Amino acid sequence: MTATSPLSGLFADGQRLLRLALRLDAVVTGANGLAYVALAGPLEDLLGLDVAHSRVIGAFLLAYAAAVWAVSVRPRRMAVTAVIEANLVWSVLSVVAVVTGWLSLSVVGGVWAVLQAMVVAGFAGLQYTAQRRG
Repeated sequence: MTATSPLSGLFADGQRLLRLALRLDAVVTGANGLAYVALAGPLEDLLGLDVAHSRVIGAFLLAYAAAVWAVSVRPRRMAVTAVIEANLVWSVLSVVAVVTGWLSLSVVGGVWAVLQAMVVAGFAGLQYTAQRRG
C-alpha cells in the first residue's frame, strides 16, 4: 500500500495549482499594497521609500491584486500569461531600482526589494509551471 500526500493531487492538477498560485499571489500582493498605503510613514523610516512613492506603489499593488484574483476565478491563457509577464517585469524593475539607486532606498529597503523580487519571480515560475500542466 502506498501512502499519498494530500498535496500530491494539488500538484498533479495544473488548473487547481494555477488557481492556488494566482490566489496566493493576489493575497500576498494585496497585503503588501495595504501595508504600503497604511504604513507609508513608518515604512519611509525603515525602507527609505518616501511616503508619496509608497502610497502610489501601494495603490497599484492593491489594484493589481484585485486583477490577479479576478484572473484566478476563470484562468484564461492570455490573462495568466499577462500576470506571469507582469510579475517578471516587477521582479526585474525591483532589482534595477536597487542597483541604480532609483528610489534611494535604505539598505533594509534594498534587501526588502530584492527579497520581494525573488518572491514575485517565484510566483511567476509557479504560475508558468501550473499553466503548462493545465
